[in-house]
Amino acid sequence: MSINSLSALSPETWPFDGRMLPQPVYLVGGSVRDALLKRKSEYLDLDFIILNQAVSIARNIAKKYQAGFVVLDAERKIARVVFKGMTVDFAEIEGDSLEEDLWRRDFTINAIAYNPFTDELIDLFDALKDLQEGIIRMVKPGNLRDDPLRLLRAYRQAAQLGFVISPETQKTIGEFAPLLTQVAAERVQTELGYFLSHSDGMIWIEKAWKNGLLSDYFPAATENLEIGKKVEIVVKQLTKNWSNLEVELATGVRDTVKTSLLAIAKLAILVNPNPEKAEVELMRLKYSNAEIKSTIAVIKGLAKLSEIEISQMSVREQYFCFQEIGKNFPALAVVAVAKGISREEINCLIQRYINPDDPVAHP
Repeated sequence: MSINSLSALSPETWPFDGRMLPQPVYLVGGSVRDALLKRKSEYLDLDFIILNQAVSIARNIAKKYQAGFVVLDAERKIARVVFKGMTVDFAEIEGDSLEEDLWRRDFTINAIAYNPFTDELIDLFDALKDLQEGIIRMVKPGNLRDDPLRLLRAYRQAAQLGFVISPETQKTIGEFAPLLTQVAAERVQTELGYFLSHSDGMIWIEKAWKNGLLSDYFPAATENLEIGKKVEIVVKQLTKNWSNLEVELATGVRDTVKTSLLAIAKLAILVNPNPEKAEVELMRLKYSNAEIKSTIAVIKGLAKLSEIEISQMSVREQYFCFQEIGKNFPALAVVAVAKGISREEINCLIQRYINPDDPVAHP
């Protein structure tokens, strides 16, 4: 894999003068990995490691370019500078050397260092081979144990990159899986959000669940994991007669809540079908009231649709159904079909909903 692939990380592409950085300086992590894979993103994240004074250097750069600045970790001396279209993190080397720092990282593909001024590439773990073969491989077991969120990140990164997790790494994750509950719920929820927004996310949630991760958060998901994998297929099926469905499913629960209705649909499949128990599970993961309310509405709506013959619903019953589910109906429709309700049966409700002038769905 050619180092020329890293031209995307050239100092000429940075929103600040590279001469403000001391030498030596190294780029590490996802930006190096993605550049080697030639993965492009509209929003670029750069991670620099510097021998010392990382926070003060970041502060000076932010001040000169009137960019956003925040200290992410005062103890570990990590700071962030936020430019338009780019986030740049500066951290001091952990340990006494670059090599010691790289040995503390999670996976080999994230432990490649690159000096953008000398074109030197430091690959201690044969990570270039892992990139070429599409493998997520741990640097060492203790790194996963010390930060258990990395256990879940292995599956998230596999989903994002289309990689597989090495057998040895999978085994280690299974051994340390109970440690995930020690991680702050907000951090687990953030990782979960990546899965819920990814088209293959439910496939990887199932893999993680079967390896002991997430089963503590979603103990009743056993029977529904297969159903969850059908959601994206159902969306494509329903789009044939509901052209705006994907747009509506991408809409956030609220203007201030980014979680999409499609993510709500998947959550409704993962949590306990009992609304009260589902609420407890969602509260444990620190979901907002709006997210919980939407998920519970889908669960209750599904329970009602499962008890009746939809085609025989009276206009009055349809009216109250729409009143209760509100703008969460697209999520309900997708979950209902994934759960086995036929498209033909629910179509009468869909046709009402997609008509903005329908007096029953939109009084």
